[in-house]
Amino acid sequence: MAENNMRKVKTTDLDLKDRLVAINRVTKVTKGGRTFSFSAIVVVGDENGVVGYGLGKAGEVTVAIAKGVEEAKKNLIRVPIINGTVPHAQETKFSGAAVFMKPASLGTGVKAGGAMRAVIESAGITDVLAKSKGSPNPHNVVKATFKALSEMRDAHAVAKQRGIELSRVYNG
Repeated sequence: MAENNMRKVKTTDLDLKDRLVAINRVTKVTKGGRTFSFSAIVVVGDENGVVGYGLGKAGEVTVAIAKGVEEAKKNLIRVPIINGTVPHAQETKFSGAAVFMKPASLGTGVKAGGAMRAVIESAGITDVLAKSKGSPNPHNVVKATFKALSEMRDAHAVAKQRGIELSRVYNG
């Protein structure tokens, strides 16, 4: 858990691009009739290893998206990217959604669907093989993808954690 706190990123001087993943219209039935509101899940990233997600709820779509973007800016993490791909294969589950990510060779592109694609592209990963299993609920798929990316470690982080030289990580 301590490693996760080290990965948190400040929003100062970052050029963040936001990407809308899903909008949901919610209806509340009261004595006076129906009240509509909207929830929007948004992913922000600088396409250079920093990504975050947020959920905004409001009476109008544009306000919900703006709230989601502000929430996402508070949840930024740094993702290790090696040659445009993820450092290793990772399988993670969040609630009913399970995701699997695997490194891909240069030129493969992002082989991922829907909500996973938004998170992966916002992080700046250009080549990856990914599969979403289980629940297709975009909220849980985004959270599972985010969890998988936050659990990834590159060779430098492994060497630092084990207290050994970088060459020993590769050569044993």
